[in-house]
Amino acid sequence: MFKFSSPAHVLPLIGVALAGASAMLPMTANAAGGAFYRAELASPAATGKFVARGVVWSCTGTSCIAGRGTSRPAIMCSGLAKEAGEVKSFTADGKALEAEDLARCNGAA
Repeated sequence: MFKFSSPAHVLPLIGVALAGASAMLPMTANAAGGAFYRAELASPAATGKFVARGVVWSCTGTSCIAGRGTSRPAIMCSGLAKEAGEVKSFTADGKALEAEDLARCNGAA
């Protein structure tokens, strides 16, 4: 057990704890705040929530969102198309898939 004789010994530990907590803030903000992927489907998804390519997709009508996955955007789009049907548009981190990639995405379904 540690016995601290003065507050000066505790300050470095507090600094380390705060640094560790602040390092986790971007992950928490991304998980709670926004979607990394956004997609518009040709028709509403059969279910409101499902897993495709290791991420949880949440769909309302034809609009779907998900957090960041580990695959390239075109692969993530293909996974979505296999689970939910034709994808009309797909963006990853605000960048839309090109028409050619979107056609390949739907072709995999």
